[in-house]
Order: sequence, then structure tokens, then C-alpha cells
Amino acid sequence: MARKPRVHYSSALYHVIMRGNARQNVFFDDVDRCRFLLLLQEGLERYGHRIHAFCLMTNHIHLAIQIGDVPLSRIMQNISFRYTQWINWRHKRTGHLFQGRFKAVLVDADSYLLELTRYIHLNPVRTLLVHSPEEYFWSSHRAYLGEMNIPWLTIDWVLSHFGPDSGQARAAYTDFMALPREEGHDQAFHCGSVNDSRVLGDDTFIENVLAQAEAGSTHRSTLDIILRNVCLQYGISETELASPGKYRQLAEARGVAAWLILETRDVTLTALSRFTGRDVSTLSSAAKAIHRRAGYDQELANCLEKMKKTLRQNHNCKA
Repeated sequence: MARKPRVHYSSALYHVIMRGNARQNVFFDDVDRCRFLLLLQEGLERYGHRIHAFCLMTNHIHLAIQIGDVPLSRIMQNISFRYTQWINWRHKRTGHLFQGRFKAVLVDADSYLLELTRYIHLNPVRTLLVHSPEEYFWSSHRAYLGEMNIPWLTIDWVLSHFGPDSGQARAAYTDFMALPREEGHDQAFHCGSVNDSRVLGDDTFIENVLAQAEAGSTHRSTLDIILRNVCLQYGISETELASPGKYRQLAEARGVAAWLILETRDVTLTALSRFTGRDVSTLSSAAKAIHRRAGYDQELANCLEKMKKTLRQNHNCKA
């Protein structure tokens, strides 16, 4: 049975778990961990999401991520691709680092934000690495206590639930973390709700988020189809298309994507701008250059017409 697509809407909060392939390690020393945190920061600056909590274990990672307009899959693909490249280069290895598709559960923040943060920060305690969460350096817990400064980490949302000022909030948060707890594995944060494993919340919450996701699906699906066709045509991945490199093939592929968007008008250049990290004006200029070149390059003109026809067929199928 095919997997259901991930539920996406702006401001959605996810519990993300990234596991090592075949349960192998994803961190081999503290240099690797520092590199991963740097990539998290660069991802925030690029895609405009927020991270409310994290915990880097030896062979897996927990994140509490609140997205903006960019889908979670784009964010995680970028992080996993770049970090795998780093590990393979630094440790002279090859192949996959992470286990297939990352796990993500969309969480009802009103009901589960505090418990999710607590669950993530207690991971090293549950696995018996430490006796208390403040002993573990590679999580965001110590930032919540005020013992570590992580400028890109968003802690205000969680702390605001504990008190009006930082001192009172941190004291209440510390008490909350010390409450009696189940030491075992909490299936809800891994498997979602009984009615939909992609979402953790009551029936009303699930109905609302699915409605929001459906309302925003048309533009996203059009962009996804464009990106998929362009990447297939040029033999590249979507991560490479959005990479900071200025290679001619990648620049041309971005120009073609921009041209297709202007032709279809079902999605905006702004959406492509968010995905690629390029200015709208840059993408517009690239699309114009592709249009001019198609006037004398028959091979390119045929390629554009073929992709445009595919987009039209997809649009008619939806209608």
C-alpha cells in the first residue's frame, strides 16, 4: 500500500526523527555534531522555519520543527543530503547515512507542545546515557535552563507557557521536567493518532489540519510537478536544484523551472524563490533568457514544449 503524503500547512509543528541506516551511527564525534547544528542553523536562515527543541543521539536525531511555507520534506532533504556529504567526505565512507524516509508526526501544539519538548529532552535519560537531562550537552534542554545560548533556537513559545518572565518560566520549566514520568517509549510521539498515524491530536484537530492541507495543496502540487519534471529532464535531484552552486546545468534547470511557472501561472515565482533561495528578479531574468534561447535552440524549444504538455495533462487530470 502506498504511503499517504505528508500533511503540510504553514505553521505546522512536527516531531521529526532521523535514524541511521541499519541503526548505524550518524555521529562519530563532537565535530560531526557541531557540523549538524551548523546545517540546522543554515536551514533556518534559508527556509524560514523554526526549531523549538532538538536532541542529537548517537544513531538518531529528534527535532521539534515548526515550518513556514516550505514543506518539511524540502527542509529535511537538504539537511540529510548535506550532512551525508560531510560525513562521507570527513570519514572517507560512501553510501547512505540515514534510514530511508525520515519519520514525522504533525503535532497539536495546543495539547502536546510541552510534552513533546519534554519527551525530546528526556531521550538521553530514557536510554540511560545520563541520570538527568541537564547532564547531556547535545540537546536544547540547557538552552531552556539559560545555561547555553543558541541564537537560532526558538525557546520563547515553550517558556511562555510557564510564566510571564524568563526567571519564573525557567523555574517552572525545571519543575515540569522533574515531574514523575514513564521511562519507556511513548508511541504517540512516534506513531501519531489511531485514526491517522501522520497526526497527533484529537478528531477535531485532525479534521482541521487535513482541511488546511487540502486548501493549500493545488499550488504545492503544481510546483512539485514542475520541479520533478525539470529534475528528471536534467538528471539532477531537487536538493541539487536548490543548492547554492552556480554550475551552468543547475542554473539552466532553474531558468527552465521559472519559465514553466510563468507559462502555467498556477504557482508563483515567489514559491520557486523560497525553494531555491534565489531572488524573484534573478529567476525572472533566467526565465527570459531561456525564452530567448528557445527561439534559436530547437532542442531546448522541444524540451520546453514537452514539459509544458506534461503539466497541461496533469492539470486536466485534476480538473
